Amino acid sequence: MFTGLIEEIGKVDLVQNRPEARRLGIASSHLAADLKIGDSIAINGACATVVWCDAHRFQCDIMVETIRKTTLGNLQVGDVVNLERAIPAQGRFGGHFVQGHVDGLGTVRRVVSSEPGRMIEITLPKELAKYVVSTGSIAVDGVSLTVTRVDGLHATIALIPRTWETTTLGKLRAGVKVNIEVDVIGKYVEKLLAGHSS
Repeated sequence: MFTGLIEEIGKVDLVQNRPEARRLGIASSHLAADLKIGDSIAINGACATVVWCDAHRFQCDIMVETIRKTTLGNLQVGDVVNLERAIPAQGRFGGHFVQGHVDGLGTVRRVVSSEPGRMIEITLPKELAKYVVSTGSIAVDGVSLTVTRVDGLHATIALIPRTWETTTLGKLRAGVKVNIEVDVIGKYVEKLLAGHSS
């Protein structure tokens, strides 16, 4: 379980194709020193398991399903990624419940300056848009955000300067694909209501 509060921006330093998987290496200035093999870490919002680490970098194996559903399969050496360790049981909970299970890909429609921050409009797949509501929560590339407006398949999100400056969202441009995780509560409610009506 994660919170969507990004701890560090890491840099991809290894992309290695393997049978049924892809090995990703991430350089990390401070998180790597606190990791051990078997730990969970969210990379751009996708939960991965640490398979190797030292004080400055770590590696994870990204499976075929994750490659298919997320942007991790497109990462290249030199790309930057949002990193968050799993929340400890005794940790303070901020953001919102983020599972690290990416539901699908959104496409940045436009980025508009809105002092002091930015407004980002994202086009969502139809199957995900139904779970997104105004003032509701959404995770974009692992960042916990509040939706300010929904118009059909388009969700608008306001970014404060800190989020813009301390996550990879500051690099977003129109046309870029992003990992989307919708609020899990909506999916549970839908399933419960479907069961009740049958």
